[in-house]
Amino acid sequence: MGQIALEGMEFFAFHGFYDEEQKIGNKYGVDLYIETDLHAAGASDNLAQTVNYEVLYRLVAEEMAAPARLLEHLGHRVMDRILARFPHIHGVKVSVSKFNPPLGGICTRARVTLKRKRSSAGSSN
Repeated sequence: MGQIALEGMEFFAFHGFYDEEQKIGNKYGVDLYIETDLHAAGASDNLAQTVNYEVLYRLVAEEMAAPARLLEHLGHRVMDRILARFPHIHGVKVSVSKFNPPLGGICTRARVTLKRKRSSAGSSN
């Protein structure tokens, strides 16, 4: 087992509970961690034997482009897309951050972190 991570992805997107947040937009950060078997890729040096980072990034970018009210919902959408696209992935962890959230005071970012492991039957929990 091994881990593939894409850390520090940044997007300007239109998420937020309040309508105004969805109109003016904000900066968001995403950290993604994939648990998968990396043995075959390590032995073969073949991209087809692993999870393509470009595909992972594109899936995250597509979800970030579709507005959501809650960071929790956004994180679940990212996990759903990744687990559906890569059936051999054993688990996924995603952190979604909103920079300078409108809380009425100083706060660098609000963040949610979600994890999901695929069940032994092949479906996701």
